Amino acid sequence: MSEGIKGSSLAFGQVVIGPPGSGKTTYCHGMQEFMGRIGRKVAVVNLDPANEAMPYQCALDIAQLIALPDVMESLRLGPNGGLLYCMEYLEANFDWLQEKLAAFRGHYYLFDCPGQVELYTHHNALKNVFAQLAKCNFRLAAVHLVDSHYCTDPGKFISVLCTSLSTMLHVELPHVNVLSKMDLIEQYGKLAFNLDYYTEVLDLSYLVDHLASDPFFRHYRRLNEKLVEVIEDYSLVSFVPLNVQDKASMRQVLQAVDKANGCSFGDQEHRSLEALMSAAVGADFHFTSTLAVQEKYLQSQDKAVEEEVLEL
Repeated sequence: MSEGIKGSSLAFGQVVIGPPGSGKTTYCHGMQEFMGRIGRKVAVVNLDPANEAMPYQCALDIAQLIALPDVMESLRLGPNGGLLYCMEYLEANFDWLQEKLAAFRGHYYLFDCPGQVELYTHHNALKNVFAQLAKCNFRLAAVHLVDSHYCTDPGKFISVLCTSLSTMLHVELPHVNVLSKMDLIEQYGKLAFNLDYYTEVLDLSYLVDHLASDPFFRHYRRLNEKLVEVIEDYSLVSFVPLNVQDKASMRQVLQAVDKANGCSFGDQEHRSLEALMSAAVGADFHFTSTLAVQEKYLQSQDKAVEEEVLEL
C-alpha cells in the first residue's frame, strides 16, 4: 500500500534499538506512560521474539506470527541464529505486520526491537522492514540506547561510538543516540571528563591520551587514533542523556525524536506537556538537560567523598 495504513495519512513512531541490557523495554514502558499523560495515543509493538516479560501494554506481539522457541527447536538453531531467522520471516511476511498495524490507525508507534547488535550493523532484515514501513507513510526515527556506564571506561566508550556510527549508517533512519540509565552511572565509577564531553562527543584525542595511561592500551594507541579519526571524520554521533524516572529527561528525548521523525506538538498536547512539567518542578520549566544531569552526578560524587571522609 502506498497510502500508509489502509488509506491513512502519516504515521509517526520510534524504532527502539540497542544492545542487550540497554533498557529498550523499560524505555518503551516509560515512554508509553509519559506520552499517555500528555494525550498522545500510543501503540507499543514488540518485535523481539525473545521478549517474554513485557511491562507495557502490548498492542502487537511478533509471537503472534512466529515464536523463537519453535524456531530453535524445529530448525535446531541457537538463540542468535533463531532470532535472525525470525527477523527474516517477519520481512517475508510484511503484509501480516502491515495488516495488524492498521488496527491502530491514529496512534503513535513504539517498536521494541531485539538486542542483537548484528541486526543493526550488517544484517538487512529489520532494515528492510523499516524501509517498507517508510513506503507506507510511516515516519520513523531510530532511538539507539546505549548504557551510560560505558562512559566510565574510555576503551568501551570508543567501541560504543564505533557501534553507534555503524548503526546510523546501516539502518538509514533519522537517528537519536541515547545514554540510558543515567541515574545509575555513579555506581560504575567517576567520569574522566564532564558529561557534556561524552554527550557531544568532543575532541576525542583527550580520550586517546587517557587510554595511553593504561599499559595495555598503550600498545594500541595507533589503532585507537585511527578509530577516533573515523568517528570524527563522519561527525555524526552525539548522545542525549536519559533517566526514565525523570520527566524532564523524558521530555528532552521525546523532543529530540519528534524533531528527527517530523512529529511536532499540537496545541492541546503542548499545553498538556507544559502542565505536566510545571507540576513536576512547580514552575514553568526551561533547562539544559545535560547540565542538569551533570549537576546530579557531581552531587552524588561529592556525597560519596563526604561519606568516605566521615568513615576515616
